[in-house]
Amino acid sequence: MIGKSPEVPSRALSPNRFADQKGTAMSHDSVIASITIPGETSPRVELAPVAVELLRSLWDEHGPLMFHQSGGCCDGSSPMCYPAGEFITSDRDVLLGRLDIAPAGAAPQTIDFWMSAEQFEYWSHTFLSIDVVPGRGGGFSVEAPRGVRFLLRSRLMESFG
Repeated sequence: MIGKSPEVPSRALSPNRFADQKGTAMSHDSVIASITIPGETSPRVELAPVAVELLRSLWDEHGPLMFHQSGGCCDGSSPMCYPAGEFITSDRDVLLGRLDIAPAGAAPQTIDFWMSAEQFEYWSHTFLSIDVVPGRGGGFSVEAPRGVRFLLRSRLMESFG
């Protein structure tokens, strides 16, 4: 689902920072994840517009991607982004959502967002927004060589079901 997200603006980088190869700015819409947890009716994850732009560029470079969050307790934690399948998930991981970063009318480009079950106990009451900020992220996260990192911003969920 694609929609505007005024509640969690991307403050750290210029919206045109990750323009396509022709210099054309990409989408300024956030992407809201599909609901993947059985019995829930509200999404849990979204991508800020600058994250969508960066992920499209990383997809072009690395192919399909995935996120995994296994550490951190609060705002400012950095989810790791890997080529899909390079981080092995298990029954001790929770799929919080699927994010389709494809432009309107294009073939789907779906990115799964996983979190360790233990970590999910801390985050279960929050809605997560993935943003991008300057700085070096985790060593194996695909955005690290670009001098930026993904960053989680959170807010309390209005409903948990």
